[in-house]
Amino acid sequence: MLFMFFVLSSGFFLDMGMCTAEQSELRITTIKQDPYTMSKGAQLEGFCMDLLSDIAGKLGFKYRVQLVKDSSYGRQDENGNWNGMIGEVVRGEADLAIAPLTLTAAREKAVGMTKPFMQTGISILLRKDISEGAGLFDFLSPFTAETWVGILIAYVGTAACIFIVSRLSPCEWSQPQSETNTFSFLHSLWYTAGALTLQGAGPHPKALSGRVICSTWWVFSVVLLACYFSNLSSSKSPESTHLTVKGFEDLANQDTIEYGCLTGSSTLAFFKNSNNPVYRRIYEHMERSKSLVSSMDEGVRRSKEGNFAFIGESVSLDLAVARHCELVRAHEVIGMRGYSIAAALGSPIIKNLSVAILQLSEAGELAYLRSKWWASSCIADKARAAAAQPHGLKGLFLILSLGLGLGALLAVLELASKSRRSAAEQRKSCCTVLTEELSLRLRNHSDNESQENVEKDKEKA
Repeated sequence: MLFMFFVLSSGFFLDMGMCTAEQSELRITTIKQDPYTMSKGAQLEGFCMDLLSDIAGKLGFKYRVQLVKDSSYGRQDENGNWNGMIGEVVRGEADLAIAPLTLTAAREKAVGMTKPFMQTGISILLRKDISEGAGLFDFLSPFTAETWVGILIAYVGTAACIFIVSRLSPCEWSQPQSETNTFSFLHSLWYTAGALTLQGAGPHPKALSGRVICSTWWVFSVVLLACYFSNLSSSKSPESTHLTVKGFEDLANQDTIEYGCLTGSSTLAFFKNSNNPVYRRIYEHMERSKSLVSSMDEGVRRSKEGNFAFIGESVSLDLAVARHCELVRAHEVIGMRGYSIAAALGSPIIKNLSVAILQLSEAGELAYLRSKWWASSCIADKARAAAAQPHGLKGLFLILSLGLGLGALLAVLELASKSRRSAAEQRKSCCTVLTEELSLRLRNHSDNESQENVEKDKEKA
């Protein structure tokens, strides 16, 4: 009985101690980094602030957030002293440190760290034209597939209009019974293709209707070619090295672009302590070329400028890709690690924090927060030399459509004028003569031509 009383009493006092620790206002240290912790007026917001709020709601504690004084995550100096958020927790200036703190062996020795609330690794951030090689059909890239289809339809439609107008207009074909029309459909296709390449392909239309259509097509061709070569030159600018970099081995085996990571970061320590020869070469190159950057923003800026690859945490690089559309992250991720919450070594709240993190993960809350704060602002590669969209050229297609319609209308008016004169001469109805003219001009004349050839052969015989 005494033993059971002692066990129950001990458990009661332990629970009381934990409850007191949880109910008291905890001092939380953090660091500003988008999107983990950001200023919104006098308040702080971000992934870590939402995570902290959810955990506090589960464990029932109050807290007060303060920014780390030296704006550092935490690194140990030669004397064994820690700076940054880890140092504040070690010295008792803060109860918890919540930020993208990488769980490392050195930090685990100095402070207690929870189960990771986010998995990450090391990857490469670079500009798209560096990570993507030149394709076989890159010459089609100035226009989208929809635009190319529209151009093809415009080409065939214009050729068909020239063919029809050349048959309708009396200026092109005054005697359908005896003459052969020079503008066959194949010739119309050839003439339209020649105009598209700014080359003449005679004979040229003589009627006003045909010239209106051809002039409109020439304007369409000139503007279209100007847009094509403008977009092509933008996508093939000298800044585009077209060096394919898919992973760290590709990076280490080239010397065209520079690369680096954050000074004093766990990423740099990974390469420094690695026995992998590829990773060692990367570290030695960064040390030799002094290509380390002082902040994440500097690494992103240099990557955007080109000829530089930034090596960093994959989740941070994913955020940069979501905000800067001209950037891309390499698929290869190495050195998988996690972000954890730090507390004083031996603190009883560590286990409760880990359980709360696991519960949030199992409920899908962590995935929701990730999608909320990593939402992309990019729309269909808008940062590249964008391919011309159909709606961007709709004015040009509209002008072509109006020109084709005007040409066809003029051809009908020309035929109607001729039919009116013929009707007066023949003393027939204008509609009757117009119907006869249309029948002669639009029907297939191949049979007539074949019959004429047969008759000529008979005459020769």
